[in-house]
Amino acid sequence: MENQKKYYTLYKTIKSKILSGEYKQGEKLPSKRVMADLSSVSTITVESAYNRLADEGYIFSKERSGYFVSEIDAVQTEEYTKGRELDFLDEEYLVPSGDFEYSVWFKTVRKVLSEKGEKLFVKSPNKGCSVLRNAIAQYLYRYRGMYAQPRQIIVGSGSEQLYDSIVRILGRDKIYAIEDPSYAQIETVYSGMGIEIEKLKMGKSGIESEALEKSRADILHVTPFHSYPTGVTASAKKRYEYLKWVEAGNRYIVEDDFDSEFFIPGHPIESLYSLDNNGFIIYINTFSKSLSPSMRMGYMVLPEKLLDVYDEKMGVYSCTVPVLDQYVLAEFISSGNFERHLNRTRRKMKSGENK
Repeated sequence: MENQKKYYTLYKTIKSKILSGEYKQGEKLPSKRVMADLSSVSTITVESAYNRLADEGYIFSKERSGYFVSEIDAVQTEEYTKGRELDFLDEEYLVPSGDFEYSVWFKTVRKVLSEKGEKLFVKSPNKGCSVLRNAIAQYLYRYRGMYAQPRQIIVGSGSEQLYDSIVRILGRDKIYAIEDPSYAQIETVYSGMGIEIEKLKMGKSGIESEALEKSRADILHVTPFHSYPTGVTASAKKRYEYLKWVEAGNRYIVEDDFDSEFFIPGHPIESLYSLDNNGFIIYINTFSKSLSPSMRMGYMVLPEKLLDVYDEKMGVYSCTVPVLDQYVLAEFISSGNFERHLNRTRRKMKSGENK
């Protein structure tokens, strides 16, 4: 190991002198024995360094004449080669969320590692692991009253990646309407994909009716619960207005249900997806808010009629969530720990409001 370190140090030193011009192009290098004496290393170490430099094209050998510096088009100056040590970043001061019981999560991780073993090193299916898709479907039915088949659920690494997938599925030639104001990343992702966006003014109960009626949009992206940054939750009347709009033409609604698990008065309000009988709603949710911002996991529920379109347009893409994370989350949901966490957090939020 020590000899390897010496050989590499000598190699770097000679290379630096070549690049800085200290060793000129075509110049003969010192013999192995002379270089060994100059560098206080063995001739074997010098030979190893010279061989590597020759392999990389910095020097070349002539039979019975020794080693010479190659012609290199872009010779760097010594100033350029100075100060090239790695400038390491300071470790961030990260403050964990006070509402999440990390010990329960870590216990779940250990359980999955112990029980699943080699399964965790297999590539994830395109739409996500069935164990997680099954768990999400059961949770949506049990906790949200939503009937979604596991085959309709697509796992992804957060909302932005899911927005991107929706555009690829529905097409860039469509007009996408968003709330005004809305969560900035929605507009950022859509704009970044080069599609036309309409901004529809928000009122006290959701998008203003006049703006919705005049919209030319094919797709409407809404956050019916606690829209950011207005804090508006769409009224029941407004929700049915959205459904009437989508049923009037060949349109879709993207229901971004971020934050809905923390509806404090009681059970989470009914989703647009639950009210829709015609397959016009694409439902999106993530675990960034409900668990932790570091949990870059989310999912969307596609209408049955879009599943073939997804396979055609997205079938070549890999799932972006590691298999270990999927199995851990599936176990966390199936064991009831996720719902206990939500209920505990909501109780804390409610007690805080009553103080």
